Amino acid sequence: MNLRRISKDEINALPLGQFDGEIYLIDELDQVEEVVEFLAKQHILGFDTETKPAFRKGVFNEVALLQLSTEEQAFLFRLNSIGFPDEIRALLEHEHILKIGAAVHDDLKGLSKLTDSFYPQSFFDLNDELKKVGFHNVGVRNLSGMILGIRISKSEQVSNWEAQELTEKQQRYAATDAWACLEVFKRLREEGVLDPLFD
Repeated sequence: MNLRRISKDEINALPLGQFDGEIYLIDELDQVEEVVEFLAKQHILGFDTETKPAFRKGVFNEVALLQLSTEEQAFLFRLNSIGFPDEIRALLEHEHILKIGAAVHDDLKGLSKLTDSFYPQSFFDLNDELKKVGFHNVGVRNLSGMILGIRISKSEQVSNWEAQELTEKQQRYAATDAWACLEVFKRLREEGVLDPLFD
């Protein structure tokens, strides 16, 4: 049975872990269709977004990056370069593809600002749902520690997601967040922890 709470010290004692599969960076519109066709065949995806931090009061930046992950592949869509194409929007509105994230509400709110109409469906918010089954600590870092036994580095979290080129570290960080959400969900589902939520 998994822990339901974890301290910072306990997390810091864990080995560093990250997504080590293939990462695909999509920063041209003509790349979108083929990638979305592949993703549309999946039943479940890890989901996250990144936004360039605003360090001044009253300054808000738009979502710069959308991450969608399978177990082996992570796709990073540079929305600050390609906008929010209809194909991607349709994927996030697809009711038969379950999208797993943490603090999903904020991500979706950010994405909705990029378009006139956006009706996301079939999102599972680990933060909200796991509290219902007794988790005291949530968030990608805490859950990865408790469920996956790894410590995720957050060093890139406040980096510039609108930079001309994303570094290897930024890409790996972004991919890891989406992938970890998927892995946490799958592990808990297999162990029956989520059964009360799906009955």
